[in-house]
Amino acid sequence: MSSSSAIKPISGRSRAPSEATLAASSYTIESFRHDDALRADPGSEKDFAVLNNKFAFSPGQLNKMLNPKSVPAFLALGGLPGLETGLRTDVDAGLSLEETELNGSISFEDATNRYRKLCGANGGLSRPVEVRQVDVSSSGPSGSGSHSREAFYDRKRIFSPNTLPAKKPISFLSLMWQAYYKENVLILLTVAAVISLALGLYETFGVDHGPNAPPSVDWIEGCAICVSIVVVVMVGAVNDYQKERAFVKLNAKKEARDVKVIRSGKSFTISVYDILVGDILHMEPGDLIPADGVFIQGHNVKCDESSATGESDQMKKTGAEQVMRLLDRGHEEAKDLDPFIISGSKVLEGVGTYVVTSVGVNSSYGKILMAIRQEMEPTPLQVKLDGLAKAIAKLATAASFLLLLILLFRLVATFPGSPLSATEKASKFMDILIVSVTIIVVAVPEGLPLAITLSLAFATTQMVKMNNLVRILKSCETMGNATTVCSDKTGTLTQNKMTVVTGTICEDTFDDKNPGASENRSSQFTQRLTSDQKRLLIESVALNSTAFEGDGGEFGFVGSKTETALLGFAKNILGMGSLSQERTSAQVVQLLPFDSGRKCMGAVQKLSDGKYRLLVKGASEIFLGYSSFLALPTGQVALDAPRSTRIASTIDSYAKQSLRTIALVYKDFPQWPPAGAENPDDLSVAKDLGALLFDMTFLGVVGIQDPIRPGVPEAVEKCKHAGVVVRMVTGDNIITAKAIAADCGIYDTGVVMEGPEFRKLSDADMDAVLPRLQVLARSSPEDKRVLVTRLKRLGGIVAVTGDGTNDGPALKAADIGFSMGIAGTEVAKEASAIILMDDNFASILTALMWGRAVNDAVQKFLQFQITVNITAMIVAFVTAIEDPDMRSVLTAVQLLWINLFMDSLAALSLSTDAPTEEILDRPPTPRSASIISITMWKMIIGQAIFQVAATFILHFAGPEFLGYPEDERRSIIFNMFVWLQIFNQYNNRRLDNKFNIFINIHKNYYFIGLNVVMVGCQIVIVFVGSTAFSIVALNGPQWAISIVVAIMCIPWGVCVRLFPDRWFEVGAKFLGRPFVVVYRPLARWTDRVMWKLKPKPKKKAKEEADAASSDSGSTYVGRGKSPVETVKVRADAEKSVMD
Repeated sequence: MSSSSAIKPISGRSRAPSEATLAASSYTIESFRHDDALRADPGSEKDFAVLNNKFAFSPGQLNKMLNPKSVPAFLALGGLPGLETGLRTDVDAGLSLEETELNGSISFEDATNRYRKLCGANGGLSRPVEVRQVDVSSSGPSGSGSHSREAFYDRKRIFSPNTLPAKKPISFLSLMWQAYYKENVLILLTVAAVISLALGLYETFGVDHGPNAPPSVDWIEGCAICVSIVVVVMVGAVNDYQKERAFVKLNAKKEARDVKVIRSGKSFTISVYDILVGDILHMEPGDLIPADGVFIQGHNVKCDESSATGESDQMKKTGAEQVMRLLDRGHEEAKDLDPFIISGSKVLEGVGTYVVTSVGVNSSYGKILMAIRQEMEPTPLQVKLDGLAKAIAKLATAASFLLLLILLFRLVATFPGSPLSATEKASKFMDILIVSVTIIVVAVPEGLPLAITLSLAFATTQMVKMNNLVRILKSCETMGNATTVCSDKTGTLTQNKMTVVTGTICEDTFDDKNPGASENRSSQFTQRLTSDQKRLLIESVALNSTAFEGDGGEFGFVGSKTETALLGFAKNILGMGSLSQERTSAQVVQLLPFDSGRKCMGAVQKLSDGKYRLLVKGASEIFLGYSSFLALPTGQVALDAPRSTRIASTIDSYAKQSLRTIALVYKDFPQWPPAGAENPDDLSVAKDLGALLFDMTFLGVVGIQDPIRPGVPEAVEKCKHAGVVVRMVTGDNIITAKAIAADCGIYDTGVVMEGPEFRKLSDADMDAVLPRLQVLARSSPEDKRVLVTRLKRLGGIVAVTGDGTNDGPALKAADIGFSMGIAGTEVAKEASAIILMDDNFASILTALMWGRAVNDAVQKFLQFQITVNITAMIVAFVTAIEDPDMRSVLTAVQLLWINLFMDSLAALSLSTDAPTEEILDRPPTPRSASIISITMWKMIIGQAIFQVAATFILHFAGPEFLGYPEDERRSIIFNMFVWLQIFNQYNNRRLDNKFNIFINIHKNYYFIGLNVVMVGCQIVIVFVGSTAFSIVALNGPQWAISIVVAIMCIPWGVCVRLFPDRWFEVGAKFLGRPFVVVYRPLARWTDRVMWKLKPKPKKKAKEEADAASSDSGSTYVGRGKSPVETVKVRADAEKSVMD
């Protein structure tokens, strides 16, 4: 169809209802009116209140028609006459090109009463219905105010232009700042670095070390910590910057295109950004709908709304006035009452016009794009690590203060009679201060941020190889703790490709759908067919079709989804060649178009023997009644009652599986057209199908469905085994959603709800339903977002999968969002954190396994690092008090080597264990669970006891049984301490109480290589690092002492694992209760003081005040368009660490 023909107005359209319609309307159409049809949803009230509105409707009222599709809202707005009047437009002429600032206004009642007046409900008509223009002033539509020269001023002011606010790009410096200030551990490290660097510089330049003393290197520790901070910040910022650059084209992509609009009675081509509410737009096949609206008139318009609503079927549009007529007649079939045009959908067939009702930020597509513009919440691991950092800071500060007091009292006690000058006493005090501050530096896990970053970087690198493209680095660890997956149906669980999945042909069957039919697949079925049967099936499908070959369509065909499914069956299963060759080689004498009354279409083929064969396809239950014969390989047989009953039972079983059934029938005629069926206008063709549908031969029936992606049921089952609940959230109808969910293994005995019912639930009812909710059908994008945020409120860690534009808000609101890399829309990809490059739901298991592996790696490193920190802090504390010169047995440089370099390598080695299937044998870790488990604390305390004991024995008792000089003894202790950490890595490869710490170690070449590096570096340090590390070279026996004592930590680890967790928990709670009783009140008091001292922006302070008031009183939490709630963690996070 040419474009010129598409834009011609359809003449002769009667816009006045018939007398019969008028008589019926007062009894039928009123029953569809709902008082709350235009009621504002919680959180969207601002869209309903418009200052100085010159129109009858607000943007919020217009949106109610499409969130989701609502015929009651359409009626409440007065139908097409009400919209035309209220929006001050004309459905034939469109907007006036001369419109600027409007004079006067029109009330809601004036607009919505027009149809009632038309129907005689509220008196007679004020003027003929054909006169549609609203005259609100004598001076015409435009006024003479201050904006009288600005085109469409009021229309843009009230309804906004068809553009979105520009998204400000994030600079690299901003990304660095975000990577820094969001991590409390990095801030804590910064404080430690500043203190360490200041005191180190003082020791280097402010103290006289004597003529032959080695140069002071105390400042190196502070510098090294700074380097560590810079590395962590740069790694995070560079990753995020690369992600921003990769998607900057998507963010900046202006879908600039031209659309056809009618203004002042003429058709124009304008930019999509110039569309306004009230415009009349043309629709043609292939058009992407740019704005929401209501269909006015046209011919056979069908739209693909799968990316916008999740509805997999093509949606036939009915003109708005025709919808009113159908309602008047009492028609209630939902598919015939759809005049709604949704932005983001695509026109598949037909031409027509529609009136625009929402643009820009108010349109369905615009709301989705705006909803995905929100900051990512802190991950569960971030929250827990922030709490751990605060706890460590407070404990280290307390220990440092205690050491300062002890050493200070000891120093002051020596002052009476002391020959030291005031300057020397001040120097002694500075030495004490340095030792005390060293405790803080020792306690801080310097390698922790780098360990997390390295673990995430390694995991994401491996995940890319497994078709998981991680856009947001921290999303990987979040997935490991996921408790629920809310999955879209169309394109995610299913292929979004209508396909013939089962069928019964000539009393032979095949089933590609059900798992139990593995020996009766279509591949085996086609081998049983004779060549004549194959030829008849191919001709029935290929000749009786309006679809054609083309790029971009399903199976290589372009057309309706039913026809492309049948052609795909003929091509892939029956072995059909080129469609064009099939049609060229056959002699088709007539095509009979689709008959909506009989739900069928036909084609007539002239056979080689001179006969004519009528090929028909259509609704199976109808055509079974038209058939008198059944086609079999041996020929035609009578379709008797038993055979008819069997076929009817087959059709019924397909319908129960939510399959679309299509029957293939035919009949041979000796001449064409048959006698008595000629078309009076053209005697060479038949008039219609009505006179021909009798004594047909039933060839077979096929079931068509959007098939489930391979591996989905197995993936769902594995998710359930791992303790992850899978829910289906779709915009499709409830029958199809329920059937697909059952096939996927998602639905069994749980709750199935529809979006309109779900959104009406109170908070208490919603909380009661959610644990049992398995399928949410007919859901709008807002319903999906509400579901996700509510699940998060209940403590869940929520993953969302989706491929369509309508999935954007839920993907963004989720803790972790998955989009499809092949079939996913750009909006879905932009909103997601991880992109599944193979579009396979089963790939989520990869993310789940690697996410748990990352969490395990962080916990392994924490178990390792905290053991080192506790040991080093105790050793430094005790040996500094014992030593007359207040020297620790481990120098600052030695501790730096252990904490930064060795621990970083250990972190990387512990993060390189690939996950196994066993990792899915345990439930997810709750959001509220402590990051350090009882089993971990047992290993930490057990190994700390061993390491402290070994260090103290060598340090205090060493002179008695070793006989080495002090410098050699200190060198042995340092060497042993490093080897303790090397061997303790192996203990930390497991977080449970199982003994095999060497499992799969031979497969982890990274672990082996990094251990070789650590051992090599330590050997080099001992032999050549004497000056910097204050050690001497060791001989063979001294090496043996270091290594043998250190390796004993492995059998000691077996003893620790044998000790029951329950006994340890009881003992720890008993011995630690006095400490916890003192710590918790002090921690809360410190938090309150810091929170009050911390400056807060006015807006944020107001929000916190509102939140506080709501916490103390009302329990209502607004949904609708309210922002996602952010969990605030203070002392509670530390409490979970200390428990």
